[in-house]
Amino acid sequence: MNTTTQPTPHTTTATPTRLGFIGLGMMGHGMAKNLLAKGQQVVLKVNQDRSRLPDLLALGGTEAATLADCAREADVVFICVTGSQQIEQIVYAEGGLLASARAGMVVVDTSTAEPHSTTRIREDFAKAGVCYVDAPLSRTPKEAEEGRLNCMVGAEDDTFAQVEPLLRCFCENVFHVGPPGHGHVLKLVSNMMAMSMAAGIAEAMALSSKAGLDLQQVVKVISAGGVNSGIFQGMAAKAIQDGDLAGMKFSIANATKDLRYVARLADRLALPTPIAATALQAFEHAVDAGLADRMVASLFEDQEARHRLRIVPR
Repeated sequence: MNTTTQPTPHTTTATPTRLGFIGLGMMGHGMAKNLLAKGQQVVLKVNQDRSRLPDLLALGGTEAATLADCAREADVVFICVTGSQQIEQIVYAEGGLLASARAGMVVVDTSTAEPHSTTRIREDFAKAGVCYVDAPLSRTPKEAEEGRLNCMVGAEDDTFAQVEPLLRCFCENVFHVGPPGHGHVLKLVSNMMAMSMAAGIAEAMALSSKAGLDLQQVVKVISAGGVNSGIFQGMAAKAIQDGDLAGMKFSIANATKDLRYVARLADRLALPTPIAATALQAFEHAVDAGLADRMVASLFEDQEARHRLRIVPR
């Protein structure tokens, strides 16, 4: 079993394949665009928002009216939606992917999902002769548009070899992280660390403000030291230097969802995760404050409202 922790060399080229693509949100649009730009035949199925469909049709994509139509037209189907609730609707709905499945089809789920749900779906697809691959993503919609996402794939070796060239159409780095299921677990681990850092950064800036520190100086000092990170730059540096609360293109609602997935996974494994649990509380407080649809850096706004502070210049 190939469980390398390094990205495999970027040397493969995808031959044209009949593809289905479900979910054209902020990430899915760029992924589908890059598949089309690299000569793939892509049948597109909107999950919710149709606003990102027209330019993909202009690039040569075709639209499927139903999930069943998408499955019939494709040998490999990509799913890129919010989480397990949406995935299960797509898979188990009347006329959904499972009902329309045919032996030999491959379904690649690039969403961030709950591992126990992934296991159930994979086993149900296997009964129909369909291979279900977990291949969640990291980086942002900007990298999706540029074809520079990172992907962590849980799959058997032969399946990975089949899907890797397709993933490279929109990914800079493709990691084969282990057997089926390991991709979705690793994505939760990654998001657990990122969102715990984000919650800690919000508290640190609230403490700095309360103590009377110059927050511009705080950013300069942290940016020059070992605590600096992409999370810090995307969140604190942009917000405090530029007043930009959208530097991290990830919503508080999605972060909260992922931390809840982490909590349930930890419960299933009987492993306490108190730091992640505290981060979840911080995000849930922001949701309750009406900030669910804003980006992660709006944790600063929640801290400001809670403690009557000024963190972000306006």
